[in-house]
Amino acid sequence: MLLKLLYLVQLSCFTLAFSSSVPQFFKAKPGCESKCGNISIPYPFGIVSSNENDCAIGGTGFLYGISCNNSFDPPKAFHGVGGNVEIIDISENEIRVKGSVPVSLCYDESSVELKLGKTGLYTSMNFRGTPFTLSTKNMFFGLGCSTYASIDGDFKDYSSACSSSCESKQSVENETCFGKGCCEITIPKGITMFNMSVYFGVSQNVSVTSSFDPCSYAFVAEQDQYTFSASDILDGKIFITKARNLPIVLDWALGNKTCEEAQKDVEGYACHENSYCINSDNNPGYRCTCHDGYEGNPYLSPGCQDINECEDQNKNLCVEICTNTVGSYKCSCPKGSHGDGRRGGSGCFHNNQASPVFKISLGIGLGIFFLIIGSSWLYFSMRKRNQILLKSRFFQRNGGLLLKQQICSQESSGESSAKIFTAEELKLATNNYDDKLILGRGGHGVVYKGTLSDSRVVAIKKSKIIDEAQIEEFINELVILTQVNHRNVVKILGCCLETEVPLLVYQYVSNGTLSQHIHKTEDAITSSISWESRLRIAAETASAIAYLHSAASIPVIHRDIKSANVLLDENYTAKVADFGASRLNPHDQNEIDTLVQGTLGYLDPEYHQSGQLTDKSDVYSFGVVLVELLTGEKPISFLRSEEQRNIVSYFISSVKGNNMLHVLETRVVTEGNPEQVLAVATLAKKCLSPKGGDRPTMKQVAMELESLRKMESSSTHPLTPDLLRKHHEERTYSPSETTDLYTVPMNTYAINDSDQYSVETNMKMSFNPR
Repeated sequence: MLLKLLYLVQLSCFTLAFSSSVPQFFKAKPGCESKCGNISIPYPFGIVSSNENDCAIGGTGFLYGISCNNSFDPPKAFHGVGGNVEIIDISENEIRVKGSVPVSLCYDESSVELKLGKTGLYTSMNFRGTPFTLSTKNMFFGLGCSTYASIDGDFKDYSSACSSSCESKQSVENETCFGKGCCEITIPKGITMFNMSVYFGVSQNVSVTSSFDPCSYAFVAEQDQYTFSASDILDGKIFITKARNLPIVLDWALGNKTCEEAQKDVEGYACHENSYCINSDNNPGYRCTCHDGYEGNPYLSPGCQDINECEDQNKNLCVEICTNTVGSYKCSCPKGSHGDGRRGGSGCFHNNQASPVFKISLGIGLGIFFLIIGSSWLYFSMRKRNQILLKSRFFQRNGGLLLKQQICSQESSGESSAKIFTAEELKLATNNYDDKLILGRGGHGVVYKGTLSDSRVVAIKKSKIIDEAQIEEFINELVILTQVNHRNVVKILGCCLETEVPLLVYQYVSNGTLSQHIHKTEDAITSSISWESRLRIAAETASAIAYLHSAASIPVIHRDIKSANVLLDENYTAKVADFGASRLNPHDQNEIDTLVQGTLGYLDPEYHQSGQLTDKSDVYSFGVVLVELLTGEKPISFLRSEEQRNIVSYFISSVKGNNMLHVLETRVVTEGNPEQVLAVATLAKKCLSPKGGDRPTMKQVAMELESLRKMESSSTHPLTPDLLRKHHEERTYSPSETTDLYTVPMNTYAINDSDQYSVETNMKMSFNPR
């Protein structure tokens, strides 16, 4: 009994100490509940019900209101009135919630087919309209031995993916997530909504790994709270339960105004006395925090209160006398001694000890000072020398000497040549590669907007590491492309070879990509580009590709023609861009053996099957762009029905079935010259012929589009089913037109509603926005 009594006393003391040590920030609004179960609910959040909404800031239960469900033991907190997002913890700038069921895909060995998990191939989380954004403390994970997992969000068309594989159960690496059973991707700032997808990869036989790993998973969780284990892919039921309990971290802020804007609204400004405002760096809005020397909840009147640092030795540095002041404290020494009275300072010492202690301290201090000065000078001198040597080594490794020889030979013959920029020039032009100047991230590098010393605005691509064995080919292609001179081709101005990876400098094009202008968005049902402009852009693009194929000094096959690689300037003039995947095509070669590379949806089926690259591969890709201009749709999208998922095959079948009218974009039908629209549709079908020999050349395509631009309409009537039927009856089909269009099986590659994925035969996948 005595032991039990002592235990109860100790427990009571611990509870009292714990309650008194709770930070003052975790205060609820007076008259409102401060906890839901084990979770503290600090103001500006508040526990509300459908009848009482004044416990949260703003009097709304949707944005900052917390509903407490007492049917659980202990009770659980959820966001909003009747919300289903369970809250685990709230802090001064973050909120942790329970994650959703991971998206999963399983292989049924008995029936040799795929079967969906509870969430299927695709799932999403949406925090739009709330004060929350996804924190960068989270990671996106993909699990499985033949897995391709992708995630896309609403922030600057964010999209990324990763893949994992393992040949056997023994090859799975515990506690690592670098592709052996587990892969991971960082989360950028500003995400309020994201979608997740998971697929089986095609680089590995799924039936082989399904015996020990039948499923693939994708999920988002706080990075520090998840460590990969081989058991996660061996026992799906245990892992699903484990994944559901992993937290997701959200950043929160007040409203959508900056501090400067909020302070102008005196009545609505939330920060009270002795606090200051800080802008949220991951989402719109601001937060309040107490000044140093104060504590409390800055959102509640009267604001933060002064701390008496002298009452707690851990909060002051005084060795003798501590005197509390408003917002701070000061240290002093007792009578008969002097000094600053601080630990780590001179402390307090008697007056008769002042002279020797002072001299010793001064001598030691001066010695340390000069030692630091000398060491710093030596360090920075060696660092500068090493940087010069490193730049020289990079310059030679990246082919700088070879490029100089090429430039000298061009200058002697009077030809234009590439400029070799220094690393300092491009670092200054991009403000030390500021993330705010990023124009896009692609499979071949990151593109920054830069301003040179002569005020020219340029695009600077920071390429990925290239194979040293291909240095000579890289330099030769760079020199050739600098000689390309066509008004509809983005000009390459030069490069920098002093860095670890080459930096390429391009002409800057200001009005985004064709893809951004023609594809439908949530805000607009149709594109902003008229039919006349579409036809002109198509003709300009075809002219540029035809020039690359036949007019350049050495023909160039682009190999990645798509609407995202057609840029538009301020006058909506087309500029073909991104030669990261291009190949030179000597005049005496009709075919080039290469690794199959291109963007899914635009990839030439004949090139995909044979691996033989020809200029007709660009013709096929351009045909897909024509279909985009006619329909306003992306080549592949899971948001459409299964029949229309591949818009190219659906377009071809519609043309063959005399049912093309409903697949065309409304603006094309209402504005387009019927003869022109039908002619462009017919031309697109020719370009999309499965066999390269049945396709026209780009020169023929460019000539036909240019003649269509100049054609005067013989009919003033819009495009109608009767006119379409008449055109269908008058056409004479060649035998090659009856061949079914080759389509890539939709379950073969991991894709989502984006045209930004590149695919190679070795299944290396790369996110490729332009």
